Amino acid sequence: MEFRFIHAADLHLDSPLHGLERYEGAPVEAIRSATRQAFEALVELAIEREVSLVLLAGDIYDGDWKDFSTGLYLVKQLKRLGDAGIEVCLISGNHDAQSQMTKRLPWPDNVCSLSVRKPETRLYEGLKVAVHGQGFVRREVTDDLTEHYPTALPGYLNIGLLHTSLDGKPGHAPYAPCTVEGLRRIGYDYWALGHVHQREIVSTDPWIVYPGNIQGRHIRETGPKGCTLVTVRDGRISDVSEEVLDVLRWAALTVDAGGISDRDVLEEAVITAVTAAMDEAAGRLLACRVRLEGATDLHAWLVDAREEFEASLRARLSGEAVWLQRAELATQLPLSTAGRDEAAAGLLAYVQSLHEDGAQRDSLLAGVAAELKLPRDIAVDDEQDLTHPENLPDAQKNKLLDDALALILNRLGKGAQA
Repeated sequence: MEFRFIHAADLHLDSPLHGLERYEGAPVEAIRSATRQAFEALVELAIEREVSLVLLAGDIYDGDWKDFSTGLYLVKQLKRLGDAGIEVCLISGNHDAQSQMTKRLPWPDNVCSLSVRKPETRLYEGLKVAVHGQGFVRREVTDDLTEHYPTALPGYLNIGLLHTSLDGKPGHAPYAPCTVEGLRRIGYDYWALGHVHQREIVSTDPWIVYPGNIQGRHIRETGPKGCTLVTVRDGRISDVSEEVLDVLRWAALTVDAGGISDRDVLEEAVITAVTAAMDEAAGRLLACRVRLEGATDLHAWLVDAREEFEASLRARLSGEAVWLQRAELATQLPLSTAGRDEAAAGLLAYVQSLHEDGAQRDSLLAGVAAELKLPRDIAVDDEQDLTHPENLPDAQKNKLLDDALALILNRLGKGAQA
């Protein structure tokens, strides 16, 4: 017998948008609807490939619903699966933990939501599949839930459904920690994990898989997003493949501005990088951030006229399926720039000395930032207020001071080589 199942996680349906109002021209509606469109693509994939089972490993919701529309939408899509004879088994994660949700709707008949109190097993006798799992009763689960998962059932394909950080993943809270060796000891054939938004095949013996989230929601979630399609033949896993579902693609691009001294040449380099990313997005709307790096005579001008530079890029990209979120400046003045002028060299030396004197740096920066209206690199997903210099980490404070120097030089006519 052969059948297929889909493993997905971290849908974050109707995830709220943070900070997009800061960006002129942001495709707010397209981003707001992207998680729903990606889930609809998952439903269509399941129906088209005639899968027998869909596993959802937590964080189906991003949190409590603002109203019932989110729940009603999900129920409608799950019923589409049921109408096609597809079963669904799911667990809650940290975002949609039982304690987080104040609104509920009954699940369709084809849906099994596993217990949050203790591990529960759901048997699919026609497939000879046993799915074992436990959802989150509260947002912060710091215990190893797998300590109480049952051992594998003989004669079944055993699947573990778990929302976990394993033994730690950068950028993810350490929820339901466990180890690969601990998972192996339980004896399951496949571990369907959730929580980590980057796709990763942790192990193939047994299969331990993070499918990643189905749709990137901000600039830290770049590249293709989707689910995992698993083929089972004669009770054994025969194929595990990635299926792309995202409808909007995020990209963080790097452009080397080193040695470029002509504004048009730099702009063309950025357009070339964005165009290549658009080709990779294959017709999806592309949301991108461009990071400029390297020592360039244009650094001072970029600091002083970044809004003009960004506006020019957006004008050239107008009408394309792309949104340039912003240009991030990681450029610097070439040493030769300051060396051409004694005053400029003196300013450079003074600013460098302030890197080592935090108190003087912070005092000066507070005044300089307000007077010169230095640009603020505030990301879409920032959760802290970085609009005031005192809230910045030391590295960013030093960067602001360096930018202040560049801005001064530009206004004095010593740093721009247009």
